Amino acid sequence: MKKIYFLAFVLLASVSQLAAQQLKSPNGNLTMNFSLLQGGVPSYTLNHKNKPVIKPSKLGLDLKVQKDDKNPKSLLNDFTVSDTKTATFDETWKPVWGEVANIRNHYNELAVTLKQSGTERLMIVRFRLFDDGLGFRYEFPQQKNLTYFVIKEEKTQFAMAGDHTAFWIPGDYDTQEYDFTTSKLSEIEPLMKKSVTANLSQTSFSDTGVQTSLMMKSADGLYINLHEAALINYSCMHLNLDPKTLTFESWLTPDAKGDKGYIQAPSTSPWRTIMVSDDARDIVASKITLNLNEPCKIDDTSWIKPVKYVGVWWEMITNKSSWAYTDEIPAVQLGVTDYSKAKPNGRHGANTAHVKEYIDFAAKHGFGGVLVEGWNQGWEDWFGHSKDYVFDFVTPYPDYDVKELHRYAASKGVKMIMHHETSSSVRNYERHMDKAYQFMKDNGYDAVKSGYVGDILPRGENHYSQWIVNHYQYAIEKAADYKIMVNAHEAVRPTGICRTYPNLIGNEAARGTEYQSFGGSKPNHVTLLPFTRLLGGPMDYTPGIFEMDLTKLNPDNHSHVNATIANQLALYVTLYSPLQMAADLPENYNRFLDAFQFIKDVAIDWDESKYLEAEPGQYITAARKAKGKQDWFIGSVGGNETRTSKINFDFLDKGKTYVATIYADAKDAHYKTNPQAYTITKVLVTSKSKLSQMVAPGGGYAISVFPATAETSKGLKKL
Repeated sequence: MKKIYFLAFVLLASVSQLAAQQLKSPNGNLTMNFSLLQGGVPSYTLNHKNKPVIKPSKLGLDLKVQKDDKNPKSLLNDFTVSDTKTATFDETWKPVWGEVANIRNHYNELAVTLKQSGTERLMIVRFRLFDDGLGFRYEFPQQKNLTYFVIKEEKTQFAMAGDHTAFWIPGDYDTQEYDFTTSKLSEIEPLMKKSVTANLSQTSFSDTGVQTSLMMKSADGLYINLHEAALINYSCMHLNLDPKTLTFESWLTPDAKGDKGYIQAPSTSPWRTIMVSDDARDIVASKITLNLNEPCKIDDTSWIKPVKYVGVWWEMITNKSSWAYTDEIPAVQLGVTDYSKAKPNGRHGANTAHVKEYIDFAAKHGFGGVLVEGWNQGWEDWFGHSKDYVFDFVTPYPDYDVKELHRYAASKGVKMIMHHETSSSVRNYERHMDKAYQFMKDNGYDAVKSGYVGDILPRGENHYSQWIVNHYQYAIEKAADYKIMVNAHEAVRPTGICRTYPNLIGNEAARGTEYQSFGGSKPNHVTLLPFTRLLGGPMDYTPGIFEMDLTKLNPDNHSHVNATIANQLALYVTLYSPLQMAADLPENYNRFLDAFQFIKDVAIDWDESKYLEAEPGQYITAARKAKGKQDWFIGSVGGNETRTSKINFDFLDKGKTYVATIYADAKDAHYKTNPQAYTITKVLVTSKSKLSQMVAPGGGYAISVFPATAETSKGLKKL
């Protein structure tokens, strides 16, 4: 009996070993192991320098049983390995715009083909291991026994190796607009209720559910990030924690029926990503998300141009001005309501004369675009009524002259930026999209800011379900047909699709500056966005607020912007985007023109980016070299406490001298009590220079670095 048992053990070990596959990163620091557990359950582990990052974690999908299913088995178990393929890939590609001029895409790959006994179905799990992390996805080849299927739930696990510190926002099917909570993984459940704050559309699903991109730090200083890449024709993934085992499991966003995805083979899932490093700077510099997306599909990208803009927006967010033209019409019927007979409310921001003031300001200071919200009919009852035909995206209010503003802006060398708020009536937007985009082209608009405020129509759908994700993608691709750039707000969080469709030049998809007018955001919020939201693509954060006391704009708004002016300047560097707004009112910039100079000078497209300091929730310091120039710009933001930033300038060309203009917090600056206290200092710097700079609570500093000339160097001291 003992002999038979031993033989069975040897046979089992042999089978297990045959099923086990190992993959190493190009530099050897990361090791991924794939194996089949008992019962033919796919699993993987991930180690960094021989320390566990992901403990044994299961893979697979739970399928919904269909009426005509001959074999209602899910894709969870009873698998054998029928084939494995390995490969090494190494290329360098050029983004249309970006943090760097060239991106290296270097990984080792393992594709495991699994065959399920009893169904003969095939599923491939493809792993790509980079020096800074792992990407993997499910692939469903064309086959007879797996054609159409419905996902009940994806069961991908991420078993964490410790009770890490996590920087998280609550899981939600409809919004990412939350402040971050910092806690141990084991503390997520008791802190969840407090972390869920009010939003115009929100759907929580679990006391332990959180969103990606999820940033964590282990007790021994390992930085780990969980996210996804290439979210195409699939629903957005959240993570649900088992607090007993510290295991996250994927939790897809359901549709109106509660289904998580309708799949037709051949197809693939999005990539699941795990970024890992013992240096926090590697996480914010990682290009894994972009590299896991397909190359650019737009043949001619010459019309896609980064832009810095101002606009009629902040005055509405603070309620100084109004989106609506009149207060007399309680219910609008487009094409029926006669606005020419309505009494103007006197607070409508999008009027021709006022917009010309913004155009003049943009032209004077070198800004390329002017955004105008509230220009089109329908804002009187646009929200909260589950209204389908809410906007037509082409009919202006009586006080907004589209043709004249097009002429005026063109005469000043400024482009107008369109605004399409959909009020989440997705079908209505798609019905009008071609006409709306053509209207833009006819009137000189090259870019659109779209919005999805409120609950989705069709009713019951969520902002991040498969059908709505497909709508966002449709809008991007349709815009490309018209050579239009897209900046989508309230849409699904980005997953690197801007590589494939670089006309997606910006997204909101996180808690932006507008919340500084809705009660404020935590001072350290901007130190976490580069570690989370920005890993999927650029954010239209709308920085540059100089007046923090909002009662000065609107006596009824008692919110306070929790940042210093120097902090706001730094955001143009630390929060990367090819689309950057100077969000405050022109009159506030006119009060601080010396500080405003940095916003005018700072570039928005880059050849090089260096992260000099980084610690999630505490600080981030970035240096970037302007595209095609010798100019560098540095930004540093701090968190809740005073700190001293220490950097050197060794990224500068050796033997060259530069003029550095340092915009910094004054000694007595504080985001709450003295936010407008700043200093401006000019010094000469070289690659050997070093800087020690105080950063106030909620503060920061920004530096412009230009090659020195005999004239600009006069009287300056060397740092």
